[in-house]
Parts: sequence; structure tokens; C-alpha cells
Amino acid sequence: MAEDLHILQNSSKEERYKSLIPQIKALLKGETDSVANMANMVAALKQAFNFFWVGFYIVRKNELVLAPFQGPVACTRIAYGRGVCGTAWQQGRTLIVPDVEAFPGHIACSSLSKSEIVVPVFTNNEVIAILDVDSNKLNDFDKVDEIYLTEIIKLLILS
Repeated sequence: MAEDLHILQNSSKEERYKSLIPQIKALLKGETDSVANMANMVAALKQAFNFFWVGFYIVRKNELVLAPFQGPVACTRIAYGRGVCGTAWQQGRTLIVPDVEAFPGHIACSSLSKSEIVVPVFTNNEVIAILDVDSNKLNDFDKVDEIYLTEIIKLLILS
């Protein structure tokens, strides 16, 4: 596949996700390097949705460590159970936060971030990474994002 994405303009969020998934599959096909796959995945998500920040954190011992991302500079390390990402890791479930300022213990990597969705990446029932997506708008994420971001991260081949 050529490295150009075909993004459906003036379409619903769900239609954009449905259009993007086969394109991400094509980008990742045959590539076994997890960093390369994460990098292309976040670039595709950023291009398709113009998210404020989208990226991965990888579990390294007792903390999350910054991995490929698109957007402003970010927190490099996040402790287990801290902030939205650390809490999603601890609870092993997706968290949708309509207003990050209202989330207890929120880590403000950027004051411009207003809402967030965090999706854990599992291997053998263990969280090995986190997909973190931030918006500069309040209440920007919903069940549609959860469904399709969960489907997208399953495309990863993490070693």
C-alpha cells in the first residue's frame, strides 16, 4: 500500500473509523516491529481525526514509558495507578474522561487537553501498553471511539 491515507471528509466518526481500519491493516501488514506499527497507527489516527494528542505508553516494570505519539511533548513516565493512563492500566479497562480536570489525580501533561480516552493493549490477559488519545475539547469521546480504538489496537503485533 502507498503510504497515503484516504480520509472520508464530511463523514461521521464511525464512517471514518470504518474507512481507516482496512488502511491501518494495510500499513501494518508484514511489519513485525511494534514501534514501527505503533508509529504508523498513531500517525493514521492523528491524520484521520486531528486528535490533539494520540500515542502509546508501554509497560516497563512498574511504570508506563512514552512510546510513539503525535502531538505536543508529553509526560515520559507514568506510575501504575496514577492519572488516567495509570488508572486504566491498573483497572485493565478503557476509560473515557469527558473532563480531565474532574478526574481525581489527573496528570496535566498539557493544560490544553480537555478530554481523554485511554485503551489498554493486552497480550495473554496482561496489559502491555496503553493507547492514550487527548482532545482539546470537552466530552469529545464516546462509545464509538471505544469500540473502534479497541478494534484498531488489536491490529498491533507487540513483542
